[in-house]
Amino acid sequence: MIIRFFLLLAIALGLSACSSYRPAGDAFHKSLIGPYQLDSGDRVRVIVYDQENLNNEYTVDQSGYISVPLIGDVTARGRHTTELAAEIATRLQNGFVRDPDVSVEIAQYRPFFIMGEVTNAGQYAYVTGMTVQTAIAISGGFTPRAKQRYVDITRQINGKIITGRVSLTDPVRPGDTIYVRERLF
Repeated sequence: MIIRFFLLLAIALGLSACSSYRPAGDAFHKSLIGPYQLDSGDRVRVIVYDQENLNNEYTVDQSGYISVPLIGDVTARGRHTTELAAEIATRLQNGFVRDPDVSVEIAQYRPFFIMGEVTNAGQYAYVTGMTVQTAIAISGGFTPRAKQRYVDITRQINGKIITGRVSLTDPVRPGDTIYVRERLF
């Protein structure tokens, strides 16, 4: 009788631990909709038409800036490429280039990270349209002890770091950290 009680208690505690997680919230999924926001590690290509010497690629630094000749540091973090292009054009227009036509495009997205129960944890290049399942495949697949139903993703949204539990078919964003948990049985 006592053994049965402790067995039921252990099962109840185990189930309560499993049910304490909450799936990713609305903000987590809303971050997938809308224009892409630049952040540290992204590489952008700036094109100033008819100004070949100003065309270049820049990496968004740790502080969230790119350093453009003539105008200096420009805030890139949290901006869309169109916003960044408008800021560069405005600053170039102030005494450097008459009526500049500026375009900004993403040359390379910042990497994503994967850890936990995968064959080769680490940092990997982001590919457009990537899902959790493809990210796991890139990292060499699951280990034999991996929980293969869902993963935890840590994502920065509007300056806040949020972790959510998602299925393998959910999209991955540049800069995400994916954690594959170990299964109990």
